[in-house]
Amino acid sequence: MPLENRYAFFQGKIVPIAQAKVSIMTAAFNYGTGIFEGIRAYWNDEQQQLYLFRLQEHLERFLRNCRILFLDVPYTEQRLADIAVELLRKEAFKTDVYVRPLAYKATCAVGVRLHDLETEVSMFAVPFGKYIDKPGGISVMFSSWRRLEDNTIPARGKITGTYVNAALVKTEAHLNGFDDALLLCQDGHVSEGSAANLFIVRHGNLVTPPVTDNILEGITRATLMELAAEIGVPVEERPIDRTELYVADEAFLCGTAMEVTSIVSVDHRSISGGKPGSITTSLASRYEAVARGKKGGAYARTGAHRSTRRRDTWRADERARLLSTVSAPSRFAGAVRLRRRDPVVKRFKTTSAPF
Repeated sequence: MPLENRYAFFQGKIVPIAQAKVSIMTAAFNYGTGIFEGIRAYWNDEQQQLYLFRLQEHLERFLRNCRILFLDVPYTEQRLADIAVELLRKEAFKTDVYVRPLAYKATCAVGVRLHDLETEVSMFAVPFGKYIDKPGGISVMFSSWRRLEDNTIPARGKITGTYVNAALVKTEAHLNGFDDALLLCQDGHVSEGSAANLFIVRHGNLVTPPVTDNILEGITRATLMELAAEIGVPVEERPIDRTELYVADEAFLCGTAMEVTSIVSVDHRSISGGKPGSITTSLASRYEAVARGKKGGAYARTGAHRSTRRRDTWRADERARLLSTVSAPSRFAGAVRLRRRDPVVKRFKTTSAPF
């Protein structure tokens, strides 16, 4: 099993990773003018399959965000999906994987701007385990740094240069002996973690900041909100005060890299008795099952689409059929299955049946 990546999609084709290089004069390298995505592919050892989690939703967000920086991506969502599948087939990983699509200003030029610059798209995949491997939960602090405002650099955009903000926060937490940190908005409400969305539990309700509080519009976040509804946990999107973290019944961070990671301490104050809470644990196990394409009980197979099919045809009939067969509120496809024998991928969904 290869432990390192060997290939990348670069300048329109899949090449050895050593050939995927840019000039030090590249605009995006100098000015942070790129948009990226993070997509997990989960290895199911029992089925000997990789499952790309919510590939369509990630690529839709990627293409939407590219409009923010005037990045003219020459590929459709379907073509990008095909590239991701082809790349993973060539890599032949048999472990959990992180896939990184990237669109960036590729012109070699000095000068800050977004116009009159060429766009390139690249993609690579790397083996990727736990982002923070602490099953007993993590300790966090409130950072002295603030989350960037939407009218400064929009956090929802996954803009490469924006992540300097996250890096400052993460390293501050590390140097102070914490696993991660939480950020406040300019108005003092809680935004999210350094690079992950935040949930707290109060009085049996799951609470998360709204998308207008300078957070990433997280796909994992949306998934967990739907899973919570399926098990009868009310979900609130509202501003969160700093001290609500100190008195919360439970808290956790979530994201593609972070998955579902319990917070057991905030600014040296214990949360949920210093161990993951019951709602957090329940959601984490359900999320894991969906992401890995587990069968039986609450999971049902929904048909396949061949990667050579036209995107608009697939969206018109396949996605409509998917949605029509799911009982509300479970209206999302869980994973895309990567089959090694043929160019077919399968989509999975959750149902509203009990877990």
